[in-house]
Amino acid sequence: MSEAITSPMVGKILDVKVKVGDQVAEGDEVAILEAMKMEMPIVSPIDGTVKAVNVAAGDAVESDTEIAVIE
Repeated sequence: MSEAITSPMVGKILDVKVKVGDQVAEGDEVAILEAMKMEMPIVSPIDGTVKAVNVAAGDAVESDTEIAVIE
């Protein structure tokens, strides 16, 4: 079963911490989002393997934009 990680709000991706094929644990940082002049970590909700990364550093994202997919 795969799970999409989405942006909780409008902002800009400052850093992407994972790449396709990486193993992640629940709570691991996947990306850093800058929103309202604050940095917010985007974390994995599950243990698994990164199957897709859909953003890059510098990308502007809307609320619910798919950041990555974990399987």
